[in-house]
Amino acid sequence: MNIPINDSTDRADTPVPAYHAQELESLAIALLAKAGLPASMAAVVAKTLIEGDLLGHDTHGLALLPGYLKELQSGSMQSQGSHVVISDKPAVAVWDGNRLPGPWLIEQGLDMLIPRARALGMASLAIRRSHHIACLAVYLMRAAKEGFLMVLASSDANSASVAPYGGTRAVFTPNPIAIGYPCSSGDVLIDISGSITTNGMCNRKAAAGQTFPENWLMDAQGNPSDDPQVLNQDPAGTILPIGGLTYGHKGYGLALMVEALTGGLAGFGRADPQQGWGATVHITLYDIESFSGESNFLKQMDEIASQCLNNPPRAGVKAVRLPGQGGLAKREDQLKSGVRLHPAIAIGLASFCEQYGQRWPQPIA
Repeated sequence: MNIPINDSTDRADTPVPAYHAQELESLAIALLAKAGLPASMAAVVAKTLIEGDLLGHDTHGLALLPGYLKELQSGSMQSQGSHVVISDKPAVAVWDGNRLPGPWLIEQGLDMLIPRARALGMASLAIRRSHHIACLAVYLMRAAKEGFLMVLASSDANSASVAPYGGTRAVFTPNPIAIGYPCSSGDVLIDISGSITTNGMCNRKAAAGQTFPENWLMDAQGNPSDDPQVLNQDPAGTILPIGGLTYGHKGYGLALMVEALTGGLAGFGRADPQQGWGATVHITLYDIESFSGESNFLKQMDEIASQCLNNPPRAGVKAVRLPGQGGLAKREDQLKSGVRLHPAIAIGLASFCEQYGQRWPQPIA
């Protein structure tokens, strides 16, 4: 399911307002609670969305909140109950998420996995029928701080916007996969997908009447395109996998890997009837101390980090960075100076603020 952004202004010269993170989080909690989410769930979901914006993933932060609120109102996102345990072994579990909020299910899953991974060296969880899980990089921060290497993958069997390499009909969602681990120069947060761009960015560009800088999509006849409107045509176009028309077998392989980790291991996916916007999730925690030990791990990863960070940059590049380095720096800055939100986000939430009697916070002067 795509979440449209009702905004036609996305110009470089448009001022970007900044807001106190805590005020935005409080507003999100209030809106989610008014829509029927219990306080404990609302707090987790709101925190996750704000963290996405703090890291700079602004299509996977508060931009998702209007869609979440609509899903709560329609009952497609459940607000009561808990997950159901499908399978439970010492190092492996499978849950049915009962379409509860994805961020809450992920945090519940981490609470369960962390002690198991410490005791066993590693532990995995697959979740079927979760609702959308928002920004994957957010969850990596917790795992890295607690001394784990974390692998997190997500697919959504209820929709498709990415074609397999060589094909023209959508089969996959962007199928994100994230890997995070501690490093002395700053935690490494890798959050990528099997597609060149995301549904959220396509929606934003389409609403603004904009195109992409390169041909990141193709129409239903297989012609390359930079116009996200091809996704709304009949028949619909698709987002290209990583590698594009020439080397898209790389993104195609990554998408299949995510499908195996999520739908395959959870036993629920594209072979089942669609149930609405959601997610199938895979989480694995590796306890670093249980392998070679933290000191040996850091010795190796710090050396690789050093070779990357001190690598001579090519023309037009200021410096080589580690994945997540820019996001963590942005997070630190925005916690101090305010969260800079895309103008479409306030527009998208305006009707919900009015409906639930909430006031949009004032920008920081």
